[in-house]
Amino acid sequence: MKVGFVVALSDSRRGGPGSAERYSTIRERALRAEAAGYDSVWVWDHLLYRPDDLDWTVGIWEGWTILTALAEATSRVELGTLVLCNSFRNPAVLAKMAHTLDEVSGGRLILGIGAGWNKPEYDAFGLPFDRRVARFDEALQILRPLLRDGKVDFEGEFYSARDCVISPRSPRPGGPPLMVGAFGPKTMRLAARYADQWNTCYWATPEDAAEQLANFDEAVAEVAPERVPEKTILTSVVHRDLVPPEATFESVIDGAPEAIADALSAHAAAGIGHVQLHVVPYTDEAIARTEVGLKLWRERSAG
Repeated sequence: MKVGFVVALSDSRRGGPGSAERYSTIRERALRAEAAGYDSVWVWDHLLYRPDDLDWTVGIWEGWTILTALAEATSRVELGTLVLCNSFRNPAVLAKMAHTLDEVSGGRLILGIGAGWNKPEYDAFGLPFDRRVARFDEALQILRPLLRDGKVDFEGEFYSARDCVISPRSPRPGGPPLMVGAFGPKTMRLAARYADQWNTCYWATPEDAAEQLANFDEAVAEVAPERVPEKTILTSVVHRDLVPPEATFESVIDGAPEAIADALSAHAAAGIGHVQLHVVPYTDEAIARTEVGLKLWRERSAG
């Protein structure tokens, strides 16, 4: 099983407006994750957040630009999007971008994408929020063949890609893997039909994720029984002594090294192919503690 590290791109609640880390620090975090033995580094894809319990707009760097820079900065880790919002980019253009970034990274991109959900950013940036699943369905019918074969001819209600050809292409013959983030029955069926990997969140253990895992198995059996997309899970590692006592969390891994190692072992035993860790709080101390847990799990796995 692979384990990834999520780099934070947004303002923090405690830091307030303008507290997002500069790229130099983001780069250092990614390089640290690579040196610590993580298999992958991941970025969010949002334009802003407006939580109901805050009176200010939470800012965030644009994820694809950051990931492109990290492709040059790093050398070993896979690089993934967790997950791109389909509405932000034309799917054919995104396929072109993905082939190019896979070239820059030497074949290390995982293209994660979902239908989108955060309405305030749609409104702020003038993006259509209606019929997101239908739009996503069409986008995947363009993305999948362009990633795999480098060509598609498609005309739909929302998107078209007439006699579209990607050249030059990724250094990998099949192009970068396509990961779909999906939670509802419709998007799970899309993931089953088109994705190489499926992502769900936030789940600390396979038992916590049992219903989602079972629903995805049903979707695969229904629409594409001949395909076996890899299952991936995003989860949070929370160091409770480093967060405010009133903070509440559900289905998270405790920050103790043994708890981290136990949770990773459970996911591996359940057949999960890739786990992405979101460290809370996102501080040097919490990140260092999480690295101890990762190292312990690796030692157990090798033993």
